[in-house]
Amino acid sequence: MNFIIINPDQWRADYAGCYGHPLVQTPNLDRLAAEGTRFHQCHVQHTVCGPSRCSFMTGWYPHVRGHRNLTHLLQPEEPNLLKSLKQAGYEIAWFGKNDLLAREAFADSVDYFDDFEGFLAPDVENAFSFGDPGYYSFLYQPTPRSIEEHVDTLKVNAGIEFLQRPHDKPFCLYLPLVVPHCPFTAPQPYHDQYDPNAIPPLRPAGLAGKPAFYQQLHERYGLDEVPESVLKKANAVYLGTITMIDELIGRLLQTLDETGLTENTTVLVHSDHGEWAGDYGLVEKWSPGLDDCLTRVPLVIRTPGGKPNHVVNEPVELFDQMATILDLAGVQPDGPHFARSLAPQLRGEAGDPDRAVFAEGGIGLHEPHGLESYQGLPDPREIYYQKLKLQADAPETNARAVMIRTTTHKLILRPETSEHELYHLTEDPQELRNRYHDPEMNATRTTLRERLLDWMITTSDITPYKRDSRGMPPWSQYWRRLQIPMSQTPHTTHLK
Repeated sequence: MNFIIINPDQWRADYAGCYGHPLVQTPNLDRLAAEGTRFHQCHVQHTVCGPSRCSFMTGWYPHVRGHRNLTHLLQPEEPNLLKSLKQAGYEIAWFGKNDLLAREAFADSVDYFDDFEGFLAPDVENAFSFGDPGYYSFLYQPTPRSIEEHVDTLKVNAGIEFLQRPHDKPFCLYLPLVVPHCPFTAPQPYHDQYDPNAIPPLRPAGLAGKPAFYQQLHERYGLDEVPESVLKKANAVYLGTITMIDELIGRLLQTLDETGLTENTTVLVHSDHGEWAGDYGLVEKWSPGLDDCLTRVPLVIRTPGGKPNHVVNEPVELFDQMATILDLAGVQPDGPHFARSLAPQLRGEAGDPDRAVFAEGGIGLHEPHGLESYQGLPDPREIYYQKLKLQADAPETNARAVMIRTTTHKLILRPETSEHELYHLTEDPQELRNRYHDPEMNATRTTLRERLLDWMITTSDITPYKRDSRGMPPWSQYWRRLQIPMSQTPHTTHLK
């Protein structure tokens, strides 16, 4: 069994045709879902790239080994999916960005790697002049180059060339792509493919009961001074980037058909987290923000022999893909983990309706070094300036948060700020009414808090498989090394 993991960055689940969006065109993802399994409620374990990827490659929650920001990636001694496959004889090819492995961890995990040295073309310009209220809206002009010159196309082309080569052993191709990550820009015709006036209503800003950072971000980014049409245009361009990525997915699927690899290759498409895209008057994401539009991502898997057009409505966690791939490959993990194999669901079984999913974010107030380790602030013209300045000015806005989500409710706790949230999702799927202090929700709040405590205790750390030797040198050598005469030690008789 071969594997292809297609990992677009910052794609929320409800922005795909097969997930019910009324406008966006994603025919290739829709085709993959029709031929495989679509997981309707897949949630990430963190809403920032690096921590999320460390989770979905290990089956660990970010807090297990401190993978809670962009600067602490997987180390050589830690397990990860790619390393497990490589040790089992798989050929590992990786074309795309790295928010996953420390430099020293590549040798044991990857055979071929190229990030193509690019996030966006350097000649993409902001849609607003510096000083205009919309400057930090992340809305940019169209990419002046065609889709064929886009960095993600280069990555996919490298993947296609890899697929077209002869292979004498099974492979795993990992394609972590850049878009639809903001800034909101795309080559034409994708940039202007969708009419902003046709965008469905965005979730409103200024909601009572939301944590303070919602309003602070709204104001710091200048979004309180721009008309909603700016956010609608950003949303429309976001849809265009998704359609562009879908085109690249189609090219990969076509290559699998042409090379005959479809018959023995499992294809997974998922993102690492979502995007506000104008909802709540916000763009991008924030580490302790745990709205569904940030935690819920598409997960579509097609595997040979799997049941076609199957939908799993029960909740799953994104890091389940790690356990699923190892299960399908018949490979044992090289460390304990918390993920569940979804192989039974790929064969047509339902999920677990009683399952809760968990996510976390933020940095403890006792660890300011964890705020992405930015030393000083960049030039105000840098698009992330206001984000970094808010972290520096008010670190409590990035305080730690944990989430538990069931099929009916969501509880978010922020113990350092007491800005807790509780939503009745069947009545309020857009999370507009925070009912944490509602007496009618007392029993639900207590039950969810107890489940969160159980989860934190169960997942607080990992005992490695490796055993360390407890052997000691001969005692006489030990004392000599310390330069302590044995006659002067009260324990000499004991030791003899």
